[in-house]
Amino acid sequence: MKDLLIKWFMSVSSLLLRLSQGRIGSKLGTQTILILHTLGRKSGQDRAIPIAYFDYEGQYLIVASNWGREKNADWYLNLKKNPHATLEIKGKRIPVIAREAQGEEYHHWWKFAIERHPPYLDYQKMTTRHIPIMLFERVS
Repeated sequence: MKDLLIKWFMSVSSLLLRLSQGRIGSKLGTQTILILHTLGRKSGQDRAIPIAYFDYEGQYLIVASNWGREKNADWYLNLKKNPHATLEIKGKRIPVIAREAQGEEYHHWWKFAIERHPPYLDYQKMTTRHIPIMLFERVS
């Protein structure tokens, strides 16, 4: 049931974000939402998902918590296969290249994320997997 509700929420959220060019649906509590476009690792087709992100002085990052599930999210696996993606923020499309934070950089961004959204700590307790953090660099 939880998965069904999440899928429904994602579909409605994506539709609202697109139709309103980010004026409706871009906030979820304290989090800001964008639409992440990746290429499906198997299909090669465009995959779009509304997802929470942080923008810190032009550095975009997404915590790949997948709501505390044991498996990594498809969007994360897609980016691991092909790091080229597009962030759709308030109707603007920003081409980016994704990379996973590692080591000290990871610890810095994890602290940053949990200070701004403490439920990430709950998600970490719900799973045995490491929760990745993806960083996105603009492509000109």
